[in-house]
This record gives sequence, C-alpha cells and structure tokens, in this order.
Amino acid sequence: MYNLFIIALLLLGGCKTTSEPPIPAVEIKIQFSPETLTLEAEESSKSVIVTSNTNWTAASDQTWCTLSPQSGYIGDTSLKISISVNHSDKERTATLTFKLDSISKQYTVTQKAGAGENYVPGGYNMIWGDEFNDTRTTEGKPAMPNRSKWSYETGAGGWGNNEIQNYIAGVSGTDTCAVITNGTLKIIAKKRGTEVISIRMNSVSSWQYGYFEARLKVPGGKGTWPAFWMLPKNFVSWPLDGEIDIMEYVGYRPNVVQASVHTMAYNHSIGTEKTATKNIVNAETDFHVYALEWTSDKITGFVDGIAYFTFMNDKKNDKKTWPFNAPFYLKLNLAWGGNWGGSQGIDETKLPATYEIDYVRVYQK
Repeated sequence: MYNLFIIALLLLGGCKTTSEPPIPAVEIKIQFSPETLTLEAEESSKSVIVTSNTNWTAASDQTWCTLSPQSGYIGDTSLKISISVNHSDKERTATLTFKLDSISKQYTVTQKAGAGENYVPGGYNMIWGDEFNDTRTTEGKPAMPNRSKWSYETGAGGWGNNEIQNYIAGVSGTDTCAVITNGTLKIIAKKRGTEVISIRMNSVSSWQYGYFEARLKVPGGKGTWPAFWMLPKNFVSWPLDGEIDIMEYVGYRPNVVQASVHTMAYNHSIGTEKTATKNIVNAETDFHVYALEWTSDKITGFVDGIAYFTFMNDKKNDKKTWPFNAPFYLKLNLAWGGNWGGSQGIDETKLPATYEIDYVRVYQK
C-alpha cells in the first residue's frame, strides 16, 4: 500500500499544470431611446428607455429637470424625465450624468424657449442689455463677460462692510470666477488656499432714470451675500452721493429678498435706512425677475412684477434726502461674510457658491 501511495505522488508530481485563460472584460454599455430629447417650453414629462448591461445611477445638473427613478439595473428601464415651464425667452439644456461602475455617460435634455416674463411698464423701450449668450471659448475655457459692457473692481480689505472675499478681475491664474455657459453668467465665490475669491462687476454705461431688471438665481447658505445694485457714475462719498439696491440677499435668511436706498439722511449706519423685504418661493433654485423703476418722482422695487418697495422724492431739492438726479451704473457682486452676510456666521461647506444671471436689461422712455 505504501508503494502504491508513492507511485501516485510521483504520477501527480509529473503532471503539467496549465493556467486557465483570462476571462475577457465585459464592455460596459448603456443606450438611450430616443438618443436625445427636445421638449417644448411647457411643463411636461417624457419617458426614455435606458438599456444597460450593468447597474447605474443618474443625476440632473438642473433643478428644472428631474428624474424618476434615479437608478436602474441590467436590461431596460423606463426613465421618466420631468421639466418645469420655461419662463425664459431662451432655450435651455440639462445634462443627465449616468454612472456605471468605473465609467459615466451623459445625456442631454433640451427645452425650447418660452415666451418670457414681461413685467416692463408701458412706454419703456430697451436701450441696453446683456443676454449672456456668448459661446466663445479661449484655450478651452468658457466665455467671460464682455469687457465693452462690464468692468471689474478688485481687491480685499472688507469693502466697508468687513467682507471676507478678495475680488478678482474675472480670472486669476487658473481660477475663473465669472463664466458664461448655457446662456447665463455664473459669478462664483470659491476657496483659493486660505482666501475666498469672487467677483464685483460694473456696467460701463450709466443712466439717469429708467426701468432696470435682471433675471437672477441666488446662492444660499450662511455667508453668501449676492446683490444687484447701483452707484452714481461720479461717485465721491457714501452715503451723500446715494446708493440704490435693487436686490440683496443674505443666505442665512432663505427666500427673503430686499430692496433699499441709502442717502445721507436715510441709511443703515444711523438707523434710518429706507428698505423693504419680500418673501418669495425658491429664490435659490429658480430664477426670478428683480427690477427697479426710477423716475424723478420716486423709486420702486419689484420682484416678478410685484411692487414691494417705494421711496418718494420729497421735492426739497436737498441732496441729503434725494441724490437720485444723476447718472448711476449697475453692479453685480457676490460677497462672502461681512457685517450682514456673516452676521449669523459663515458655512464654508457652501463654497463654491454660484450666483446665476440670465440677463440684465435697461429701459427708458
């Protein structure tokens, strides 16, 4: 028996072993039917068949375009894509990103332009505007604001309100804080090392009296402080020369917008500021139209066509109470922290924060 055992071992030891051939990798595939999707401006839903040979998850980069379900499995899945009404007079796109194991694939949903909200009072004609439709790129980077229409203010130092950000001239090194994509301007506040960089930009042109409006979507979170406002062309000192705030928003107070004026007689530093607030729905996820009508008699602030702030000219011919008889220019900026924006603390997890501008328009009679 012992000899038989030895012989068996020898026979086994003499056998040549061969390795199994490698199992070929399975190519990950996902297909869509239809391959692209274009929808009308109205609110609607459409089903797309997603065919995949592995499990997947999906997400939309736009709040107006939602998905159900947000995940699927091997085989066919019916994906419901729902869109809200497009109030803008611009076509818009949403990018759906599908993640499958180690790869991702994108699907584009296009929605046609709507009629656009028209809140312009009668008798006004548009004389200036920026629709932010530039699609040009430089060295692969998105378009930036037109320098014939906009200039930048730069620097740190608190800007009179103990603000934290350092404003840059659009781009600084590899950091860009003002970009135009998909028909809107994005002003971005972001961390760069130990500092926060952002944008403060001014219209090159200025006007005395008119109707001024912008379609905006504001960022939220403690620390954010976006604004759409005006200062005089021949500015010398504040508050004597005046300030008009068409829209201000502080992220610690969600869905509350504010309009104000500042003069020597009426300003927040002495507790006499003339201002008003309005609660709106989804300021941080939807666009709203913020506007101002400025005449020789009064200044009126609007949101979505609803007047909620009025400041009357007292007709005393006193610059301390009514400095609003000179040309003013428009300003767009995204501050971080400061006396107001940071009064309830700051939350750096909200960075980068994006202030999105669909258009800015100026009308006069």
